[in-house]
Formats: sequence, structure tokens, C-alpha cells
Amino acid sequence: QVQLAESGGGLVQAGGSLRLSCAASGSIFIITVMEWYRQAPGKQRELVASITTGGSARLADSVRGRFTISRDNANNTIYLQMNSLQPEDTGVYYCNVPGPFGGSWGRGIQVTVSS
Repeated sequence: QVQLAESGGGLVQAGGSLRLSCAASGSIFIITVMEWYRQAPGKQRELVASITTGGSARLADSVRGRFTISRDNANNTIYLQMNSLQPEDTGVYYCNVPGPFGGSWGRGIQVTVSS
């Protein structure tokens, strides 16, 4: 099993920045890909970004050019640097390791962007 712990959320003004962290523990040897999802109120959960152990990154169209995903393999941690935040970026952000039974999910962390 993999356990995930998110940190770094909060409330910022439009145009501001936040950096989210997700630290993995447990059976970390099985991890090859880690992901960030988000869910806004009344919306479906969407994939925001993913990164492989080798550092190959993918970003959703809605955040490309504003967000950056990175990985620190030595500490089994991924980061989501969020710049130029907009109110539509508001939601609960979740870290995930794909795998059996729907993967391993963090508890989620709130990001709120005020206008």
C-alpha cells in the first residue's frame, strides 16, 4: 500500500501562486507515475497533471503554461507549482498513485482563489 500526504494549499488572490506537495510513504517501490487531480464544487474530478519517475510530465489544457509538475525521487515527493491562479482553479486537489482498486489517494487539500 502507498500512503499520500498533501500539503501547501490555502487561499490566495487571483494572479497569485501556491505550491502543493505530495509525499508518498509505504510501498513506494511500486510507484512509476504520480498524478494531481482536482474537483471544483458541482464539477467532476479532473486530471490536472501527471509525472513519471523519469520526469516525463503531462498537463491538462486548462493549466498548461501556468502550472508545473515536478518530482523529487529521493524523497518520494511530487510538487505542483501553480502560478497565475484564477478563481476557476478553486477546488479540492488530490494526489494519486494509479494502481489496483482505483489507486492510492491522498485526503485532498483545499485551494481557494479569490477575485
